[in-house]
Amino acid sequence: MTSDTNHQLLERELAVDDPWRLDSSSFEQERYALMLRMSRRSGDVARALEVGCAAGAFTDMLAPLCERLTVVDVMPQAIERAQRRTRKWSHIEWVTCDIQRFSTTEKFDLIVVAEVLYYLKDIVEMYAAIRNLVSMLAPNGVLIFGSARDSTCRRWGHAAGAETVIALFNESLSEVERLHCHTESANEDCLIVRFRRAGYSSEQSNVGHLG
Repeated sequence: MTSDTNHQLLERELAVDDPWRLDSSSFEQERYALMLRMSRRSGDVARALEVGCAAGAFTDMLAPLCERLTVVDVMPQAIERAQRRTRKWSHIEWVTCDIQRFSTTEKFDLIVVAEVLYYLKDIVEMYAAIRNLVSMLAPNGVLIFGSARDSTCRRWGHAAGAETVIALFNESLSEVERLHCHTESANEDCLIVRFRRAGYSSEQSNVGHLG
């Protein structure tokens, strides 16, 4: 799937009231609950980065945990919708940019990137985005990644999904927790993983699943 095709797809999806059923789906609510639980395990977060805000549903949950939150999304429509939803928070910085080109000298204690990287056109672009994200993670910082499974993403026409990207992250970060969130629907099947900087060893890996 090309970048132009992905952009057009996102524009169409963002035009509806509840894109991706983020507010109405029990699966999406459970996925958010798991990501939020992982985020809270980081304790107090001074600086956080969310990559891909969709309509701002998770941004609104993440904001109270952070002293400062930077939100990056390639779609201006997504930024506008998320800004309206989170207008009660004054500590959010909004950036319209793709994650491969986003650059900052700031180091983040927490990075959340979920249901985003499979929109990139191939593994090379995914790897470039992952290297960029890792470079912005502070020492002992936490990165939370979530994605539909490889098989699901390929059925949707994307290059790869969770398993492929997790393997790439594991080249430079330490995986400390993995959860499987799924339902009977073939399209509702994702992995959520919490990583720390490589070499951090005070936590044992906790691999499990949610039925």
